[in-house]
Amino acid sequence: MKIRCMIVDDEPLALDVLETFVNRLDNLELVCRCNNAVEAYSCLQNEQVDLLFLDIQMPKLTGIDFLKSLAHPPKVIFTTAYRDYAVEGFELNAVDYLLKPIAFERFLKAVSKVTTPESAKASTPAAVSAPAPAAATPASYNEAFIYLKADKKMVKVMLADILYIESLKDYIRVKTETKEIISYQKISFLEEKLPTDKFLRIHRSFIVAMDKIQAFSATAVDIGKTEIPIGRFYKNDVLQVLNQNNLLET
Repeated sequence: MKIRCMIVDDEPLALDVLETFVNRLDNLELVCRCNNAVEAYSCLQNEQVDLLFLDIQMPKLTGIDFLKSLAHPPKVIFTTAYRDYAVEGFELNAVDYLLKPIAFERFLKAVSKVTTPESAKASTPAAVSAPAPAAATPASYNEAFIYLKADKKMVKVMLADILYIESLKDYIRVKTETKEIISYQKISFLEEKLPTDKFLRIHRSFIVAMDKIQAFSATAVDIGKTEIPIGRFYKNDVLQVLNQNNLLET
């Protein structure tokens, strides 16, 4: 089934470039191209749209304000000439953020985040993704990091330092051995960015680093002096992953 796309941009050239890119891919179908957010809103009322390529600086209504106004927005890839909006764009759970001029290779990489098969992902909160077969090498993982917005700054966090992540409604608490970062972020969005062979969702409110688990039972895992509960909907899959890892290590 093709992914139905809409392009919103006030620059005719940008519209033409993105339409050309969309038409190159057999799994994408362009259903609307709009010059502004008002036209886009009208299109959304009449068409099913799965993916939105959205400019930010537009007359009448910015792309960010337009996205905030949608109760059930499609997946969004921002396309803009301005780097300054990147943080706000990702806080709105954008799939990607493309800077103009956009190369086709970069466009393809962004689209692949949407077109990757979802069959391995859960349709209910109960499922836990199995470890990815192609894990990062220890060297590359030790160098991997993410940036989280905290106290109006972008804070660098090394993945190897993370002990666990806790959801606090619209915020997350990222706990390392030396610090604690509170960031305005959804835990599900961050979960998609973490390597599944290193991190495990054990509860709707907790993701843990598997190599930091010192002990576990049917109801909880121990990381340092902290006991973290295993959610009952996650229990079977979590224990399967942990027991499998235990067998591999013995």
